[in-house]
Amino acid sequence: MPARVSESLILRTYPFREADLIVSFLTRDQGKLRGVARRARRPKGGFGASLERLSHVRAFYFQRENRELVSLDSCELIRSHFELQSDYSLAVVLDYLAEVTEQLLPPAEASERFFRLLLAMLEHLHAEKAAGAWPVVSYFTLWAVRLAGFLPALPAGAESAAIAEEMLRLPIGQLTPRAWTKHTAADLRRLLIHRIEDHIERRLVTVPLLEAL
Repeated sequence: MPARVSESLILRTYPFREADLIVSFLTRDQGKLRGVARRARRPKGGFGASLERLSHVRAFYFQRENRELVSLDSCELIRSHFELQSDYSLAVVLDYLAEVTEQLLPPAEASERFFRLLLAMLEHLHAEKAAGAWPVVSYFTLWAVRLAGFLPALPAGAESAAIAEEMLRLPIGQLTPRAWTKHTAADLRRLLIHRIEDHIERRLVTVPLLEAL
């Protein structure tokens, strides 16, 4: 029963027995895990605010082979995001980030890029508060489905790229007449997604973190 220590983000907790909690948490090195935090519901259980939603913690746990649940011994709080929950819109964003991560990622499959994506989104929310809510939701959604493997590469031909650039620069009445192929509309939708990503990322204060993705 080896002891492990992992930098983690708490995703969700569920009541279990009289005083315990089932904790779902995303680790930097082991992926998404679930474990039992014994006596966590008691006032002197020792976990405190470290099990709040999306708390950034250092988790100490024991993992047995062929066991779905790990045994969560303690959590050392690195950063709490409790201050963001006083704003309703930010509280909803936190719920969204946690729930999408919980539902999208398979268990015990390491994804450090997803972990760093969540950290970057949380840093931006702290810096921008409510003004950063919509950029975070849009950017996180695009990257979440991409990192989870649901959004494939979005290539576009040179001709479609030229059309998109012209549409961005000129009024509709000044556009050059062009012959559209059956692939043009699909290419332009792909380019629009890239433009949305670029537009949002330029407004995020944690661009160096996101470039590392």
